[in-house]
Amino acid sequence: MSIEKVRPYLRALGMEERIREFDVSSATVELAAQAVGCEGARIAKTLSFAHEDGALLIVCAGDAKIDNSKFKHLFHHKATMLSPDQVEAFTGHQVGGVCPFAIEREDVTTYLDVSLRRFQTVYPAAGSSNSAVELGLDELERCARSAGWIDVCKGWQSPEDA
Repeated sequence: MSIEKVRPYLRALGMEERIREFDVSSATVELAAQAVGCEGARIAKTLSFAHEDGALLIVCAGDAKIDNSKFKHLFHHKATMLSPDQVEAFTGHQVGGVCPFAIEREDVTTYLDVSLRRFQTVYPAAGSSNSAVELGLDELERCARSAGWIDVCKGWQSPEDA
């Protein structure tokens, strides 16, 4: 179970005690928001894409969707999501519990989308389909070993901001 990889990873960063495990599923944004007790937008979902000979993880707000033209402009190829088997092979986490923590492969790069910047804290999964961890944005950036902040999502801005 990949939460067993995440637990010592976050322990080393002094954040293990923040992991919350639920008696119910948190495998989707909606379920995670219900389990945590927050709005869905504050769920930090981790999306997995093919990239060159590896993978990209993009952590974005729960109400955001990938903007294919922004993605292609930044990464110079179409946004192709990984299959569930590929997700597990690259991240060590199963779909529903994918998070940007305890990723041991060198060919996986993690980015944070600016859609998260609206919030003081967000809730990414902690490696299982019934877990989450509350982190500030600086903490998320450090824990995820982020390669940086990017803008590749749509659907989260108010109409006047878009």
